[in-house]
Amino acid sequence: MEGTIVNSQNEKLSLVSVEVYSSQNILLKTLITNENGGFTLENISEKSVKLIIKDLEYAQLEKEVNLEEQSQTLNIVLKREVQDIQEVVVTKQKPLVKRKIDRLEFNVENSNISSLNAWEILKKTPGVTASNDVLAIKGSQSILVTINDKKVMLTGDELKNLLENTQGDEVKSVEVITNPPAKYEASGSAVLNIVMKKNKIEGYRGILSSKYVQTQYAKGVAGISQYYKKDKLSVMGSYYLGRGTYYREGTDYVNYAEDKTKWISTMNRKDQNKSQNTLNFNVEYEIDSLTNVSLNYSGFFSPKSFGTYHVPTLIYNSQDIVESDYTTVNDHHSRSINNSVSFQVDRKLNKKSKLTWTSYFAGNNARKYQNVITYLNFVNQSPEENNFVTNDKSNVQLYSTQADYQWKNEKWEFESGAKYSLVKTNSQLEFSDNENGQLQYRADKSNAFDYKEYNVGLYSSLAYNPGKWNFKAGLRAEKTDLEGIVSEPYEVNKNSYWKLFPTLYAQYTTENNHQFGLSYGKRISRPSYSWLNPAKSYYNLFSYFQGDPKLKATIIHNLNFTYTWKEWNFDFYYRKEIYPSMEISYQEPSTNSLIYHFTNIEKGQAYGLSVYKNFQIKPWWSLSVSENVEHNENYFVGVDNILYKNKVWNLSSDVSTSFTLDKSSDWKLEIGHRYNSPSIQGTFRISGSSTAYLVMNKKFFNKKLDASLFFNDIFKTSKEKISTKYANQDNYFLDYRDTQSVSVSLKFNFGNQAVKNARTIKKTEEQSRL
Repeated sequence: MEGTIVNSQNEKLSLVSVEVYSSQNILLKTLITNENGGFTLENISEKSVKLIIKDLEYAQLEKEVNLEEQSQTLNIVLKREVQDIQEVVVTKQKPLVKRKIDRLEFNVENSNISSLNAWEILKKTPGVTASNDVLAIKGSQSILVTINDKKVMLTGDELKNLLENTQGDEVKSVEVITNPPAKYEASGSAVLNIVMKKNKIEGYRGILSSKYVQTQYAKGVAGISQYYKKDKLSVMGSYYLGRGTYYREGTDYVNYAEDKTKWISTMNRKDQNKSQNTLNFNVEYEIDSLTNVSLNYSGFFSPKSFGTYHVPTLIYNSQDIVESDYTTVNDHHSRSINNSVSFQVDRKLNKKSKLTWTSYFAGNNARKYQNVITYLNFVNQSPEENNFVTNDKSNVQLYSTQADYQWKNEKWEFESGAKYSLVKTNSQLEFSDNENGQLQYRADKSNAFDYKEYNVGLYSSLAYNPGKWNFKAGLRAEKTDLEGIVSEPYEVNKNSYWKLFPTLYAQYTTENNHQFGLSYGKRISRPSYSWLNPAKSYYNLFSYFQGDPKLKATIIHNLNFTYTWKEWNFDFYYRKEIYPSMEISYQEPSTNSLIYHFTNIEKGQAYGLSVYKNFQIKPWWSLSVSENVEHNENYFVGVDNILYKNKVWNLSSDVSTSFTLDKSSDWKLEIGHRYNSPSIQGTFRISGSSTAYLVMNKKFFNKKLDASLFFNDIFKTSKEKISTKYANQDNYFLDYRDTQSVSVSLKFNFGNQAVKNARTIKKTEEQSRL
């Protein structure tokens, strides 16, 4: 006898526990539903049994089943746990954490944090931290960010801007995949996959939204999302326009032991951006009951960000007296355009197998211009003025195509596939400086960098799910061919290599729903394309950033042991990194320069424990605790060619409590606090920081208007000190990214907001052959 478990929206539910009891109430076996929500009752001698269906997200259900009715097909519908108070039904849920064999799923759909943007949701995801606006998973910053399993071409501030302009109510869940299975490309220590919602509502509906944010300066975003679904066609489109002023405070301290001077630079960076455009379009069409096609477009356009920095620098002598100074005026503007298009075809071959073909193209085009004037006033020298201009252009194009085959029955699942990708980047830096009142092009300080990378990936994985035990193993092979050409000085770097990436998983669930998991995965972290560019990008006369075209790829080994019970989630982990690449800084005494450089350090390793739990203290009061304690070690060769060891015990903590103030209007309040103790990155030691926040949501006008209020970094405690001190290196900088803010969001829902009952679709000729 076969059965299928779905929810009230007719979505098939996987990984649901089905306990089978005899008439004497003796547990006979425990089944777990497959990806299609199915299970099979077989090898049972009893005439009738009792089923108890359990899932953390839904109310427990009991059902009596007569096994002598062989023709019977069980269709079981699970409903969410809701509470009725004065005839008002509350459906808003707390964020749900679900442990799967190869990932942790953080379901935020319909939760009290869905009013935040995607960036804030990521920072609240268990296991994810954001220090200095850099995302990390269990201390590792080598993360592959994907949206619906498709790679995002952006990093750093561009990625942050994109996610800040992505509305949280469009996010279904966030998947934290610390040991990604063979299906995923091997890049990155971990994968952070953002799963966007699919439209399930028949007819037309839309959402008008706006958000105002007040930090040191104001910024805001407004837009519209529209959805249409009819029969086999589903269309979604959204557009958001953001604008505002961004501010960042920083102070650099550099001590030179050679001449016993101390250089202190104060940089308060203010940039304006009057047009940040985020555009998404998705169309899905069911050709027949076996074939589904989808087309997706995403774009982010920032045509102009501009600002002028005034940076005074004071130089103190050995008596701590200012003897020299200079002032840098940096006038600059930049633009960024990012486009991605994907096309996917899903075809069911029979009841047990399907084939998926996906192709996508992504392109990123960036420009940055700066005009830097320096007013020098050095001791024993006449005051002078220096002027240089840089024009930096970069273009990145990525094409990828892959085919995936999947076969599965009640206990076995087999996946296999192939992927080909091509990346082409072109970067040009033009440098000119002032000579006798005229700007002169300097070929020796200019550079052109062309880079190509070809990747071919083949993978297979096999999973066995007999019941209480679940096993999965996979192997991925990737061949990489790369070529980088540097113009100044001319150099060609080529490399070609094959790498194997095994993954192993085992999971055991007891009768009392204690869940144990063990997994291992080998990964590779290839340098970002901008890190490979050796051109010197000058901040001022005495400081510049430089990449390295000879950067090595980092090999990463991850080992995890997990334990889950009653929403307690424990993760014991060990991570080893061989030649990790990262940004470090070093000072050059001969020129009094501070250089920021991407390079490989010798190795890194870490071990730690992550804990997550959501406590339902009262029906109207819950408490969420996410803790990660880790011992981290980095080994690096210093400027004196001596091997150094940088180590630290680090604690990342996120504690929040949520209150339901009024159920009839979904009026909720959440207060939370995030804390990061001191950490390390290569040569850097990073001070501890913390932030307190408050979120309040309420609905009006029959829940068509959703309003939220968000206070972030209430006590302005997110400042950090990043320092380097060894040999003759002695420098640090203080950094504050203007995170203290208050924001107000409004969302108005119009059109059809009700989910209609799923219609029974008559089997087509194709489906009848399955």
